[in-house]
Amino acid sequence: MAVSGVRFHVQHGICECGGVRRRWPLRKASRVTTRRNTPSLGAQGLMFCGVAVAMLAAYYCYDSIGPVAALLSEQLGFSDVQIGALNAVYSLPNIFMGLVGGLLVDRLGARRVVLWTSMLCFAGAVLTATGAQFGVMVMGRLLFGLGAETMMVAILVALAMWFGGRYLALVLALNLSVARFGSYLADRSPSFAHSLYAAGWQPPLFFAAAIAALGFAGVLVYWVVERRAAARGTLAAAASGERFEWRNLLHFRAEYWYIVGLCVTFYSVIFPFRSTFAIKYFQQARGLSLEDASRMNSYVFLAAIFAMPVFGFLVDRVGRHALLMTVGALALPLSFLFLANGTVSLWISNALLGLAFSLVPAVLWPAVAIYVTPERRGTAYGVMTLLQNLGLTLSNVLVGRMNDAAHASALHPQGYASMLWFFGILGLSGFVFAILLGGRPNLRLNAVVKLQR
Repeated sequence: MAVSGVRFHVQHGICECGGVRRRWPLRKASRVTTRRNTPSLGAQGLMFCGVAVAMLAAYYCYDSIGPVAALLSEQLGFSDVQIGALNAVYSLPNIFMGLVGGLLVDRLGARRVVLWTSMLCFAGAVLTATGAQFGVMVMGRLLFGLGAETMMVAILVALAMWFGGRYLALVLALNLSVARFGSYLADRSPSFAHSLYAAGWQPPLFFAAAIAALGFAGVLVYWVVERRAAARGTLAAAASGERFEWRNLLHFRAEYWYIVGLCVTFYSVIFPFRSTFAIKYFQQARGLSLEDASRMNSYVFLAAIFAMPVFGFLVDRVGRHALLMTVGALALPLSFLFLANGTVSLWISNALLGLAFSLVPAVLWPAVAIYVTPERRGTAYGVMTLLQNLGLTLSNVLVGRMNDAAHASALHPQGYASMLWFFGILGLSGFVFAILLGGRPNLRLNAVVKLQR
């Protein structure tokens, strides 16, 4: 750089004038310019606790249908198609709202979206509990689903904004771990809230609505903490406010779409089975009581509570995300192969499901933040949620129809065979997507994080 015969060599701290060079000490400006403004540790802790409680409440409310499935059949005469529809209709609006919710997050910010959607979750949970008729209950689940999935997208973006960096995978895994604890509590509720189930189908659902109110309180904590952090300018990113264009989807890397394919197939197996039909299947096909069936189902979530943070930490340290997702994706179809066999202990299939349910989500969600630029993460998570919920809707309805067509019941437990083979084949297709991801150039997750820095 030269100004009026004076040459400045900025990188080396040299000034040359009239053939004379002078050197001056440089400040380490790179530290100033590259250091990120982050909230205090206390603010990060409060933020994480607030959104984690909201996730716990959302997962509890979603999984509250499984433990009352048999009661709904006995006391209200619901068919398996109707029971499956209660979770399918949760996913139905998110076929459209997944992308819309992601766009709202990118334009309006995560804080506003989390607050609005948590209100919808609470209202939907209350309506579900008050509806003795199928139509009213469906409307409640529809309203709850309209808020829950968009809220989760916004929370993912918020966590990436607050904790983006070296330990993002660990933070996301801890958040999902708390959410899995909500699922675990829902499955164990017939034991610790036995009196509620003894009173019929409705008291357990009112209890779920109370959990939803607790989740809304957690969102209020997050709202206050982030509002203060934003005012102080200590957040890493903000809403972009840019217009969405469909052609931007074509710019997502191939690795992102392989991750989406694994996400859709994986969750189209794990949630329709574990959250809708598993407890009923254990009761009617394996002869377990409601308490024992719920306990058996809960162990998958219990394993995820402790294992997911370990896998998240492992990803942050060593990478190898494609390999880890491949291992988890393989465990899923194997578990249904053992279930369909009928003679293998439930503990073996449960162990494989627990491994898959702990490993795949712990690697899958933070991988999206690696392959997509920060200003497009809301859209990326939204597209992923859109397709995921399309799979959940179709899977719940199809399996319900399969069970009804095969007359699956305690009198005819063989009728559940088609359900098990359907889930096994679908899980195998997820394994194929993981193989395709592993065939891409071998990029370690932590290496890509360093590139983004």
